[in-house]
Amino acid sequence: MFTLTQLASFVAVAEELHFGRAAERLRMTQPPLSRQIQLLEGELRVRLFDRTNRSVRLTPAGRAFLDEARRLLHQAEHAALSARRVSAGEAGRVAVGFTAASAYAALGRLLDTARSALPDVEIVLREMVTRDQLRALTEGGLDLGLVRPPVAAPELAERAAGREALLAAVPNGHPLAAGGGPLPLDAFDGQPLIMYSPVEARYFHELLVGLFRRAGVSPVYVQYLSQVHSILALVDGGWGLALVPEAAARLRYAGLTFRPLEPSDPAPVELSLAWRRGNDNPALARLLEHL
Repeated sequence: MFTLTQLASFVAVAEELHFGRAAERLRMTQPPLSRQIQLLEGELRVRLFDRTNRSVRLTPAGRAFLDEARRLLHQAEHAALSARRVSAGEAGRVAVGFTAASAYAALGRLLDTARSALPDVEIVLREMVTRDQLRALTEGGLDLGLVRPPVAAPELAERAAGREALLAAVPNGHPLAAGGGPLPLDAFDGQPLIMYSPVEARYFHELLVGLFRRAGVSPVYVQYLSQVHSILALVDGGWGLALVPEAAARLRYAGLTFRPLEPSDPAPVELSLAWRRGNDNPALARLLEHL
């Protein structure tokens, strides 16, 4: 099979139609250039040039082969460039997991950073609860996760990605919807509350249970759901109240009022970045540098 050196030699001679100028262009002498053309013609079993002492012309076979030779050289150059860019983390892909609630604010910031700093890196998104993300990170199905702490697996690394407050979601017309100041947690004592699932939304379930226990408050849990938008839909339908992360207020339900709380911790909702230690994806390393 012919080589890239033979192709480059042929293209140079075909464009210059002069062996001396082609040799200068390639920074070589004429004898080895002539040898490369001979080897290529022998490999192809066709004559590519009509040569005399005074002129060099492409044969019909040479004219047909010229476009293909240029295309092959371009593809080889592109392949080498792509390999170098992937190795440097400037191209490639990063599979990112995220929880539904993190999509309201944190995911947008991550995507803005990736698009600005690494425009040629493809971000592949997977919506998963934290438990499933941690498993996928460990098994290699994800490169990066937006998860709720803690990240207990020793093979995973963790970095804080942000904190936010909790808001009370209250149907319009409910007594707790009136006023603009913070609501004390004891306002929820005996109130119907849409609660997070202890399995699919374990982080928020344990967070709220801990807050209410420390405050000595006992809401009446009427439903258990995993997704914030589903919880807000039930609140909007009058099924009860809810506590949701602050960014969820961006989901504008016409029948809801969002009220701040008076918890001991003004920003109890935590979010983390997690990735597998030893992940050799160069694009992941570059993305983490910019986040």
